[in-house]
Amino acid sequence: MAAATDIENAAMYCFQCEQTFKGVACTGPRGVCLKEPNVAGLQDHLIHGLQALSAVAVRVAGPRPEGQDEFVAKATFATLTNVNFSPEDLAVMIRECYERKNRLVKHAGAAALDGVPADLLAWKPGTDIATMCEQARAFLISRRFAKLGQDRVCLQELLVYGLKGACAYLHHAMELGRKSEEASVFILQAFAFVQKADPTVPELLSMCLDCGRHNLEIMKLLDEAHTTTFGHPEPTKVHWAKNETSALPGKAILVSGHDLPDLEALLKQTEGKGINVWTHGEMLPCLAYPGLKKYKHLAGHYGTAWQNQRKEFAAFPGPILMTTNCYIPAPDSYLSRVFCCAPTGGVGVKLANRKDFSELIKAAHAAPGFPAPTTEPASLTIGFARNTVLGVADKVVAAAKSGALRRIFLIGGCDGFAKERNYYTEFAEKVPNDCLILTLACGKFKINSHDYGTLGGLPRLLDMGQCNDSYSAVAVAVALVGALNLSDVNELPLSIVLSWFEQKAVVVLLSLLSLGIRRIYVGPRLPAFFTPAILKVLGDKFDLRPLGTPEADLATMLAGK
Repeated sequence: MAAATDIENAAMYCFQCEQTFKGVACTGPRGVCLKEPNVAGLQDHLIHGLQALSAVAVRVAGPRPEGQDEFVAKATFATLTNVNFSPEDLAVMIRECYERKNRLVKHAGAAALDGVPADLLAWKPGTDIATMCEQARAFLISRRFAKLGQDRVCLQELLVYGLKGACAYLHHAMELGRKSEEASVFILQAFAFVQKADPTVPELLSMCLDCGRHNLEIMKLLDEAHTTTFGHPEPTKVHWAKNETSALPGKAILVSGHDLPDLEALLKQTEGKGINVWTHGEMLPCLAYPGLKKYKHLAGHYGTAWQNQRKEFAAFPGPILMTTNCYIPAPDSYLSRVFCCAPTGGVGVKLANRKDFSELIKAAHAAPGFPAPTTEPASLTIGFARNTVLGVADKVVAAAKSGALRRIFLIGGCDGFAKERNYYTEFAEKVPNDCLILTLACGKFKINSHDYGTLGGLPRLLDMGQCNDSYSAVAVAVALVGALNLSDVNELPLSIVLSWFEQKAVVVLLSLLSLGIRRIYVGPRLPAFFTPAILKVLGDKFDLRPLGTPEADLATMLAGK
């Protein structure tokens, strides 16, 4: 990492995702994600504003103001990698954050605010975007290095990135009417803690693990929200149009992101209108939910993972709806066909609302749609979430006890551009035939084109869903510990190979660590905010491991080491 004096005046300083420039940080002229310095600054400013709001909110007695929890979750989600690239959207959220903070200050009174840092109490954003961006210079991450040192600043950022991931999952749960008093209070406390003047490394690490623990409850809440609303996912064979040559003919809308309620609303509004709806990226698991796949015009899955969207969206002959991350700013060639639902946003992107998709539907009718296919489609079998896997747990347990099942590998997480991600493809294909592979999140696209055969009547590759469905994997692991009469999850014949890209994966890692799970492999490369000292602490405490070679890592895992 560069010295603090070299980077204090950079145009931006962002290292929150795996693709950060040279594995160090994006410092300008823009980020690898195509984020401009003004957007990076506004995101820093919004996070600072949320810390100011939180520092006041934790000192105010009584019920929290209406809508505050939802705002904090949504605004934090907007700063996640590949969510919102719109300066105007971010400025609106900064202003709302300030107004909410001010109302709390007036309600609290001076005595209650004793101890709130003066700069947070005094925080007042400018009235225009240019001023907000100029003010954001003071919130540049790299300007804290000289004061606190890189280790403590990077642990602060690990906590912030954990909060970003947790808020993304909480936002999804809130969209389905689920709330968590405990989680919302923790988020405020944690944001306020980031502004502590002189935090210790043990304090910071403890707070990061607390974030992981609270995220487990958030993800359980989201799992309950999805399954009670749409039913439990069930094994489903789906039409997979890897490109435009193998799609069903007809007018079409493509839905990417993660949001199930948005997809349901679109399906209801397009029913009987001669439009096929296709999923993309992490929307693939939606095709296994009974409450969604009942719609006959939910045609199948188009394309692959998020990082290929510029090619795949350009070839799609209809409008595209981005429901959440991962959005890459669209080029002019298809920008006019992109719609998004908040908190997702971008310059020139049309804002959509699930209450009324009429403009999106009109665009689909005006677009050419798919012609007759010229190549055969592929297929995928999905829907192996916790309810399905636990339904055959007796078979899994019997196979493990008899030796027919040697080991279970959880290979999941984010996909991305780095060529090093081919590790996951090679690793999965080398896994012996007497082992099961569980996968979830968009990292599945690195391994789901291969036929792994079956084991004991089950497909050897079990797709458990989105990153939003990570609770399924935790629930299965906990259930197997009990069924096998083990005392600890680390005694399971289970190896976790995590593929990370952004902050949802960060908080999932914190959740796994909060359970005491050891020997997790993380790649394709370690986060830039893992300093050598942080990595040593995590290595000593949890035996966290970077990737080696597929052959060497697999041999170590099969040996249970």
